[in-house]
Amino acid sequence: MHPSGRENGAAVLVAYASEHGSTRGIAERIAHRLTLAGHRAEARPVDGTEDPDPGRYDAVVVGSAVHNQQWMPEASGYAHRHQAELRRRPVWLFSVGMGAALGRPLRSLAKQHEPKNMAGLREEIGPVETRVFTGAVRRGALPPAGHAAFKAMGGHYGDHRDWAQIEAWADGIAQRLLAAEAA
Repeated sequence: MHPSGRENGAAVLVAYASEHGSTRGIAERIAHRLTLAGHRAEARPVDGTEDPDPGRYDAVVVGSAVHNQQWMPEASGYAHRHQAELRRRPVWLFSVGMGAALGRPLRSLAKQHEPKNMAGLREEIGPVETRVFTGAVRRGALPPAGHAAFKAMGGHYGDHRDWAQIEAWADGIAQRLLAAEAA
């Protein structure tokens, strides 16, 4: 039996830090896909107003928007504070940047580039897998200097989230959890 007290389906926390809502949308979609697969999943922010206890869940997915090439302090702080609990269960990490929003020369490089603090998080937590997604980039979300740099890199505003890719990743997590239950 799982810590959640359920016979079937894992209790999964999808914890996230989102500044403008794009990462929140991805976290909610991941939780929804996990629920469709028979797990009890919930998306919860780690924005300082909430600090969900990962010890109450069988598995955890943690995601963050990427700012200045690293996870938001709220997300990395959450991972550091709960390192011991996270190491004891399967954990997946995802980052949300602007790779697909950039011009062609930088797009493929940015899609493969992990946040600077990901290596440390990987070492501390030992995740099953990490993934980088592209989010939505809205003009009002960038300061004037950021807007100028974004346009100089050939950036295009809009919602660049690849929902099929996100759902496939979530479905893979769901299948892995189901296989672990069956074992």
